[in-house]
Amino acid sequence: MEGEETPSRMPDVLFISGLIDKLEASYNIDKRQIYANGMSNGGGMAFVLSCTLSSRIAAVGMVSAGLDPDWSWCTDKKPVPVIAFHGTADPVCPYNGGPSKLAGGTLPNVPEFYAKWSRRNQCGPNGITSVIAADVTRLQYTGCANDADVSFYTIKGEGHQWPGVGGSRRNGWSGPTTAA
Repeated sequence: MEGEETPSRMPDVLFISGLIDKLEASYNIDKRQIYANGMSNGGGMAFVLSCTLSSRIAAVGMVSAGLDPDWSWCTDKKPVPVIAFHGTADPVCPYNGGPSKLAGGTLPNVPEFYAKWSRRNQCGPNGITSVIAADVTRLQYTGCANDADVSFYTIKGEGHQWPGVGGSRRNGWSGPTTAA
């Protein structure tokens, strides 16, 4: 995603915005409860939507997200809550940032990315760390504008996986799995 220009994101954003329009016109949905969730590039897309459709997206969820190190194009300032999960052994979207084995480009340090998101959401200056399980910690930023908390879960030893999938998704490129 590094170096990607805003116009290249726009076809996807316009498609999703049009899809939301269609769903709103066709079904009785609560316009205040539209969420975006994704894994890997889908998680990156959820971030893009938080930056481009923040008036329509209530919150986002991200798993092993391909994160953009450049926030200069992210002009929507409305705080968007996020819940995110990322493994420390992710070879595709490295937890500590750096080159991606699969996605190409250089990705940012994941905890720093969510600290930046907390600043975007005008949260309190210090996140609260909680141990959820032996291999899972949560860093939560609270006191955010519009109650737009940032909750980031670190899963020790997890690769590029959905949490809780365990050994059912083994392959050569996604890294290790855990029971978390």
